[in-house]
Amino acid sequence: MSNHNTRKPLTLTKLRELHTTREPIAMLTCYDATFAEVLDEAGVDCLLVGDSLGMVVQGHSTTLPVTLDQMVYHTACVARRAPAAWLIADLPFGTYGEGVEQALRSSAALMKAGAQMVKLEGGAWTAPSVRALTERGIPVCAHLGLTPQSVHALGGYRIQGRTEQSAHIIKEHARELADAGAAMLVLELMPTSVAEEVQEAIAEVITIGIGAGPSTSGQVLVLHDMLGLTRGKLPRFVRNFMDGAGSIEAAVRSYVAAVKSRGFPDPNQHGY
Repeated sequence: MSNHNTRKPLTLTKLRELHTTREPIAMLTCYDATFAEVLDEAGVDCLLVGDSLGMVVQGHSTTLPVTLDQMVYHTACVARRAPAAWLIADLPFGTYGEGVEQALRSSAALMKAGAQMVKLEGGAWTAPSVRALTERGIPVCAHLGLTPQSVHALGGYRIQGRTEQSAHIIKEHARELADAGAAMLVLELMPTSVAEEVQEAIAEVITIGIGAGPSTSGQVLVLHDMLGLTRGKLPRFVRNFMDGAGSIEAAVRSYVAAVKSRGFPDPNQHGY
């Protein structure tokens, strides 16, 4: 398969311009070269090599078993076929929690594999690592709300920020992460009003929502979910873009168009 994409490569500067001009950013997860090429040609702005591959590719019930070597492998596969999209890779569980030095080593491995940004989960406790990474030229995407690597501590896949106290904590952590240098922040599974307040509090940071309403700078979905491939109960915020589409590429283009027009997501659809 040859890549006929004529788009200019997305850069962090360009993503910040989209954020400033309020053009929504379309992101999808991606785990292999073939899908990377399809998504890149269909106009997806950002590809996330997510540790969700532990569930949708490997068949685990959580993301926790995914290793750094596996993330490096999948990141390299995606990087070979996505010349225009901005490429983000997850730091998997157990590869950054011991502190700055571990976070630097793990992030360096992902960047060498082709990532342009690394993503880590967690609140203010990750701020020292975020600061160290950004000071060394590694762009960071933080992640608040439902953080799947903490699923057991959170009591399952549940909406976060429902109480005044928990919403306040999310906003406090967002500010600390922004001050530490996080260029992007994923907000997962929280009320639209909370995501709006977070975006207002850190207006300079690109926010990407998943089950957090339409007010963020962009949206992300798990690829297998939006293509209707995932079996079992899906989160209520997921839409099957394969319905009525003649091809996978058409479904992806429909997703991009829906995000760009703010036709997706439905602000009233939250939860699992």
